[in-house]
Formats: sequence, structure tokens, C-alpha cells
Amino acid sequence: METAEFQRRWHAYYTEKRIVHQWLQVHLLAPLGVRRVLEVGPYLGLVTAMLAGAGYEVTTFDVDPGNRRFGARDHIVGDLRQLDAARIAGFDAILCCETLEHLHWPDVDPVLRGFSASGAPFLVMSVPYEGFQFGLSLYVNRHTARRRSFMRKFRFLRRFHIRDDNDFDAHKWEVGYKGHSLGDLKAKLLAAGWAPERQEFTADCRSVFLVCRNQAARPQTAASVTT
Repeated sequence: METAEFQRRWHAYYTEKRIVHQWLQVHLLAPLGVRRVLEVGPYLGLVTAMLAGAGYEVTTFDVDPGNRRFGARDHIVGDLRQLDAARIAGFDAILCCETLEHLHWPDVDPVLRGFSASGAPFLVMSVPYEGFQFGLSLYVNRHTARRRSFMRKFRFLRRFHIRDDNDFDAHKWEVGYKGHSLGDLKAKLLAAGWAPERQEFTADCRSVFLVCRNQAARPQTAASVTT
């Protein structure tokens, strides 16, 4: 990709509303005590650069063989729909944010099982959240005033509309719609061997983050975050 085109896409994607979302991906790793991180779906590389800048040994995973490294030590070319757990073994944590919703709902299960089979002790993931929520922010000084607000409701009564069933970039589901509750997602994680232990939400991007522990990497215990 030419530099000018890359810069155009970078600035178009990393808008003000996404900055907290990108920061939170790195911030959630802090209490886990991890060093080697596999970042799934790095896209334009802002989180990769932050991970490297924060001192993590980061490897990226993406279907695109031409992905830039942005400070990553290595890049694994692969398709999540054909995930080989052996190829992603040896990491302390897997970071998979705003990626799984691009797969069809049934295809998420084998991916989560593959993550678990890799032996990584932790999984930090996020997906779009469209459950009931309301947000309001106001900033005023003598020179300017800004107000932002949003509301999401009644999504649980509707099926998610897939814009293009064959387009990988199109979302295939989002949490909050009928048949795709947060409880349904946590059930998938538990069935795949992951125990959700923490959840966080971002307002402007309206996503839910789940920090999960690999149950195979410790004695079996009940998840501390229940459905």
C-alpha cells in the first residue's frame, strides 16, 4: 500500500472515538503479568505499536501476508477459519479485538477452541456491544461547546442484519441482538475452555471487552464472571 493511501486510511480509521478502545486493549494486559503477546487482526498497526512501545514481545496474526510489523517481532500469516493451534503456541496472552464478529456465529467456536489449545494462559477479546445502553457527554469552555449522546435499545428483539454474507469485512453478528446475548458469548467461551474473569465496556465504540483465563492452564474453578 502506498504511503499516502495508508495515511488516509489510518486517519480515517483511528478517529477520536477509537482511541480509548485501542488504549484499553493494551491496558487490560497490565495486571496479567504477560510478556509474549499474539495480536490477532492488527489492521493498521496502532495497537501493535503501543504493545511494542510498552515493552511487550508482540507477534501479529493476519490473513494478509503483506501486513506491516509496526514494531512486532514476527508476523504469522493465517486464516482464523482454518486455525492451527500449533502455529500459535508459546504465547502468554492472545489479544483478539474487533475480529470475531467478522466470522459467522458457529465459526467462532472452533477459533476459541484453537486459542485454548494453543496453551496461552490468557485471552483478551472485544466485540461490538449493542445491548441496552445510554451515553451522554458534555464539554464546555469559553471558546467551544461539544455534546455527544447515544442510546441503544430493543436490539434483542431483532436479528442482526448481515450486509454481505460472503464479505469478510462485514459483521456477521454483534452482541445484543436476538440470539447473540452477552451470556451466549460467555457460554461459547466456557465451552471452549475459557473462564471470563473481567469485563469492560467502551462507550464511543460501544464494545465489550472480556479478559479470560485458560481453564486448562490451572485447576478447574468456577468462572468469576457469570452469565
